[in-house]
Amino acid sequence: MSMLSKEQIKNLISSNNITTVDDISKTLKDMFKDVLQEMLEAELDDHLGYGKYNISEKAINNSRNGFSKKNVKTEFGNVEIDVPRDRQGEFKPQIVPKHKRDISGLEQKIISLYARGMSTRDIHDQIKELYEIEISAEMVSNITNKILPKISDWQNRQLDKVYPFIFMDAIHFKVREDNHIVSKAAYVVLGINQEGFKEVLAIYVGENETSKFWLSVLNGLKNRGVEDVMVFSVDGLNGFKQAIEATFPHAQMQRCIVHQIRNSLKFVPYKDRKKFASDLKSIYTAPTEESALDALIIVKEKWESKYPYSIKSWENNWDTLSTFFQFPKDIRKIMYTTNVIESLNRQYRKVTKNKTVFPTDDSLMKILYLATINVTKKWTRRYDNWDLVMNQLTIIYGDRIKKFAS
Repeated sequence: MSMLSKEQIKNLISSNNITTVDDISKTLKDMFKDVLQEMLEAELDDHLGYGKYNISEKAINNSRNGFSKKNVKTEFGNVEIDVPRDRQGEFKPQIVPKHKRDISGLEQKIISLYARGMSTRDIHDQIKELYEIEISAEMVSNITNKILPKISDWQNRQLDKVYPFIFMDAIHFKVREDNHIVSKAAYVVLGINQEGFKEVLAIYVGENETSKFWLSVLNGLKNRGVEDVMVFSVDGLNGFKQAIEATFPHAQMQRCIVHQIRNSLKFVPYKDRKKFASDLKSIYTAPTEESALDALIIVKEKWESKYPYSIKSWENNWDTLSTFFQFPKDIRKIMYTTNVIESLNRQYRKVTKNKTVFPTDDSLMKILYLATINVTKKWTRRYDNWDLVMNQLTIIYGDRIKKFAS
């Protein structure tokens, strides 16, 4: 509902000779300045204890002492205001605090644009067009740097003592380092907590994906309170198994079936790919591990002579590919693939697609953190049939689940 009556609006239009949209903007800007000025005057009245034109004994102790001109950034652009002063120098306005020259909420807008992957040049153009305010790339960087302490707090926050499932993957970016462009990995850890909700546990930026770094990531989880994990779902990185066994020796590991299929098909020409993929499906959709092994033997007999590496990969990694066969269907659906974290990675790719090279690790970490906050706001649903899943996990793992139950 409008705060002004139709009659007041008509008077406003006629008295200000408003005929265009620009006239509306100018009038609103002038009104904003007038209202702001009156609020500053009211704040000083409250501070002194008497009005501007009231004679009071309190004036003996303190009184008005003119104005200081101040340019401030607002949503209507730059506005010059007169900040009232008192003789004692004790007046501290709240609506426009001392030393503050931006009351537009501009910083939050810049951070929001940055989180959506806009370049500093695009942010500059957008702010100039909307607010007639010039900002530099350095200013954008300085503003977004204000979230670095929040990132540090987020990275070091206390985690739950147990997670039924944790997914781990890495996504790669180009970063400038010592005047060279190098490839860096963003190590992403996503957990499913005991309530059945997804949660990004950590993001670390480091050198190319290595088992040594993953070991430090897992130790970081332990240091933040994680005592036990039932199942890790991971891709095919060498050394993953050793890193998990060294930190969470009782956890089970599931190698991503989707990654495995992709790797197998890399060596199969297009003419055979559809048939080969169909035969592989008989392995991972088998009802039991025993029947899956029977299916693997059949696939091996049919294809090994043509594509030995693809078959050998399944045999060599069977211990971590076959883990999910131990579980009922509802748990299998959760753990057999890392698609849940790949979906998150697609969101990261979306907001970083305009940035071919990041100037620093911090600049990469800032945009990944902001993207994470935006994405996880939408994670309001827990996994389907979660109560059934937890009941099954309690039967399978017993006290390992029960001792951490709230």
